[in-house]
Amino acid sequence: MSRKVVSFDIKDDVGDVVAVLLENKITGAPVLDENKNVIGFISEQDCIKEMLNTAFYCDLTANAGDVMKTEVLTVDPDMGISELADMLSTNKPKVYPVVEAGKLVGIISRSDVLQALYDASVRCHHLTDKKTAI
Repeated sequence: MSRKVVSFDIKDDVGDVVAVLLENKITGAPVLDENKNVIGFISEQDCIKEMLNTAFYCDLTANAGDVMKTEVLTVDPDMGISELADMLSTNKPKVYPVVEAGKLVGIISRSDVLQALYDASVRCHHLTDKKTAI
C-alpha cells in the first residue's frame, strides 16, 4: 500500500485531473470531500469522453464530480494479501482506495499486490531477487 496518494476534489476540472493522472503515471485516484472521506473515484476511462469533447469542440465544462464513479470499491488496511489478490484478479478496478473509519489512509494497486506476491515467492523458494528485463 502506498500512503502517498494523489486525490481530487469534486470541483477539480477534468483537464486538470487528466494532467495529474498523466504526470503521476497513474490510472485513477479517489475523489475526497473536505473531511478526507472517499466520495468517488475518477479514472482515465472516466475522463476519455470528456477529453474527446474537449479535443474536438474546444469545450471543457466538466469537473471530477461530473464524471467520477460514486460507487467506490475500497479495501480495509488489515485485509490479507490473498484476499486482495483474489479481488484484484477478478474485479475490474486496478486500484483500490484503502479506507479506515471512512477516511483515506492509502491506495493499493495490482502492481503493489503483485510485488508482495513476488517477494513472498522469492523468500519461499529461496530465489535470488534479481530482476532482469528480457
